[in-house]
Amino acid sequence: MTEPKTNRSGESFQRKRKIVILFVLLGTLSLSLFILDIVIGSVKIPVADILRLISEPDDSPWWTIINKFRVPKAVTAVLAGMALSVSGLQMQTLFRNPMAGPYVLGVSSGASLGVAMVILGYTSFHPQGSSMMPASWLMIVAACAGAGAVMFIITILALRVRDIFVVLILGIMIAGGISAIVTIMQYFTTESMLRAYVIWTMGSLGNITGQQLNALSVTVIAGLLLALFTVKMMNALLLGETYARSTGVNIRLAHSMIFLSTSILAGGVTAFCGPIGFIGIAVPHIARMIFRTSDNRILFPATLLTGASLMLLSDIVSQMPGRATVLPLNSVTALLGIPVVIWVVLRERVMKTAV
Repeated sequence: MTEPKTNRSGESFQRKRKIVILFVLLGTLSLSLFILDIVIGSVKIPVADILRLISEPDDSPWWTIINKFRVPKAVTAVLAGMALSVSGLQMQTLFRNPMAGPYVLGVSSGASLGVAMVILGYTSFHPQGSSMMPASWLMIVAACAGAGAVMFIITILALRVRDIFVVLILGIMIAGGISAIVTIMQYFTTESMLRAYVIWTMGSLGNITGQQLNALSVTVIAGLLLALFTVKMMNALLLGETYARSTGVNIRLAHSMIFLSTSILAGGVTAFCGPIGFIGIAVPHIARMIFRTSDNRILFPATLLTGASLMLLSDIVSQMPGRATVLPLNSVTALLGIPVVIWVVLRERVMKTAV
């Protein structure tokens, strides 16, 4: 009679051991990509000299490149990858929709509208206005407010419309409407501000200043800590709101915390890095494939590491190693994320056909 328990105990131990090994490998991959992102660039700097400069900084041009450009860019990639991935995981759990994500449901578009109102809004009504970029925190507040507004609308619609694909279509329609508003604002703005906004929409990790990086770090850490407190609630929501209530979960509090965390994470990253697509929707599915679980206690850290790795990889590819040309980050994330999205759609279709 004790043999089945022994077998289950052995299987549980093997499962935990496998999870630990996967986390070690994923952490090693993230660290390796972080180092590689610092090493690779338009200016070739030997690895030995990079290690020497890190331990013994000097006033050389190489140190300026590493300290002022490459390290901040790599840190930004880690923060952006983590934030967008966790926001995608939260949205997929909240809406119980495998296709949910900040970019797909229009949350990033809402954040973009907030940024557009800051960058383009003044010059829309004052063509001769100043071309100076707004303050860091003003950008973040505007982006988070825009993201929060769209999240609120999508949440209300999801409560009334239970069909996940209808919700997706509505999200796309909202994003299209926001795009139309931004286009009108672009028409009335100045040439310099229009150029700045268009470059921003392409997505970039390398144009962030030290002050902006500090603001982004505080915002992302706050959003991730808030998301961490929702992990248990998210596990309960996976089985439906009725089950979650039966376990003592405060549904309104859970929705509010996920709502606020997603808005902060998606808005904060969009404010400085632009509307980066497909990371939020693809990474949670990649984490599920790697760890073969839906337990958010495992998926949360797995999504953090996977998101950081994928964003670092996207940044490395966008730099086109060996060339001075830098590709738009959105193009690279789309090429990496679209195959995952297609796989999810096909898998859902096969599962429905089987049922």
